[in-house]
Amino acid sequence: MPDTPSKQKSLIFLSLLCFSLADVRDGLGPFLGVYLQSLGWMPDEIGFVMTAGGLAGLVCTTPLGALADHTKYKRGLIATSVLLIVVACGMIFSWNGAAAVTFSKILSCTAAAAIMPALTGITLGMVGQQGLPARLGTNEAWSHAGNAVTAILGGVIGYTSGIPGVFFVMALMGGMALFCLWGIAPRHIDYAVARGLNPDSIGHAALKSKKLYPLFTDKSLLVVGMTLFFFHLGNAALLPLLGQSAVARFEVNAAAYTAGTVVLAQTTMILTALWGAHIAQRKGYGPLFYMALLALPLRGCIAGLWNSPWSIIPVQLLDGVGAGLLGVATPGIVARLLQGGGHINMGLGFVLTIQGVGASFSNAYGGLFAHHASYSAAFFALAAAPCAGLALLTITALFLPALRHALKGEPVSTVIAVYTAHGLI
Repeated sequence: MPDTPSKQKSLIFLSLLCFSLADVRDGLGPFLGVYLQSLGWMPDEIGFVMTAGGLAGLVCTTPLGALADHTKYKRGLIATSVLLIVVACGMIFSWNGAAAVTFSKILSCTAAAAIMPALTGITLGMVGQQGLPARLGTNEAWSHAGNAVTAILGGVIGYTSGIPGVFFVMALMGGMALFCLWGIAPRHIDYAVARGLNPDSIGHAALKSKKLYPLFTDKSLLVVGMTLFFFHLGNAALLPLLGQSAVARFEVNAAAYTAGTVVLAQTTMILTALWGAHIAQRKGYGPLFYMALLALPLRGCIAGLWNSPWSIIPVQLLDGVGAGLLGVATPGIVARLLQGGGHINMGLGFVLTIQGVGASFSNAYGGLFAHHASYSAAFFALAAAPCAGLALLTITALFLPALRHALKGEPVSTVIAVYTAHGLI
C-alpha cells in the first residue's frame, strides 16, 4: 500500500491516538493508589483491589484479542473501551467504598484489555510486517510522551485541587482519542494483514487461521508469555509502592511526587522506544528483552537500599529503560512468531493475559511485603521476580529454534522451512 499524503495523514492521527490513549488506557494509574491511601486504605487493601480488577480484565484479554482479529470495526472497539474506562474511573470519585472501587477497577481493566490488540492490529494493517518494528517504536514514543504530558498536567491540577482533578485530564485525553480514531481512514487498514495473514498466500493462511489449538500450545509463545509474567510480577507494583512509601516515610506531596515519578520514567521511555526500534530492526527483539529483564532487578535493589525520596531518579530512569524496550518488543515478537497464521492479535491477547496475571498479582505480592515487613523488603521481593524470567528465556531459547531465531530477528517462517527441510523439526 503506497504512502500517499492521505495515508500519511492517517499515520499522523495514529501517532496522536497513541499519545492520547496512553493516559486513558491505564485509568488513574499510580494516582489511584495514593488517592485511596489518602482515604485511609492500607497498602494490602489497595493491592487486593488492584489485583481483583486486573484478574477480572485478564478473563477478557484473549477473547478480545480474537475479536480484534475478526472484526473490521477495530476503531469502534477502541472507542467503546475509552468511553467505558472514563465512566469507570469517574465512579471511583463518586462512590469510594470498597465494593464500588472494586467494581470500577474491574470495569476499567476489562475495557482496557481490548485496546492493545486492536491498536496493534490497526498498526500492522497500516504498515505491514516490514514496517512494524519502526512503527512500534514511533507508537511507543508518542505513547510515553502522552503519559509524560498528562502526568505533568495531573500533577499540577492534583497539587492545586487534589487528585480527583487528575480525572478531568484523563477525560480530556479520552475525547482526543475519539477524535483521532475518526481521523484514521478505514481504507488505509489492510484487515487481512492486520490479523497476520500474508498478502501473497491469503487462501492458505486463511485455512490455517481456523485452527486455534496450536496457538495455546506454541512453546515459543508460552515462553514469551511466562517471561513477561515474571517481569510484570516485579514491575507493576514498584511505582505505586514507591509513591506510597515516599508519602508515608518522607511526607512528600502525593500528587506532585507521583507525577514526578511518571514524568521521569515516560521521558526516558520516549528515547528508549525509538532506540529499541532501531535495535530490533538490526538485531531482533532478543537484546530488548534481556536489557529490560536486567534493568528491573537493579531498579528494585536501588529502591530498597536507598532510603531517600531522591531514589526516584535512578529507579524511574531504569523503569523507562525496561518498559520502553518491552513496549516495542512484545507486540513485535508475537507478530513475528505468528506471522501467516491469521491470529496475531489473539496471540497478543494470549501473551498479555499471561503477562497480566503477573501484573495483577504484583500489587498483592508487593503489598503483603510492605504491610507485614517493610517497603524495602517489598522492593527486594519485586526485584527477584524478573531474574526467574531471565533464566527461563535464556535456557529455553537453547532448545526452541523458532524462539531463538525470532529473538535474533530472522523470519520465523524461513527458519521453520529450513529446519523442516533438514528433518530437524
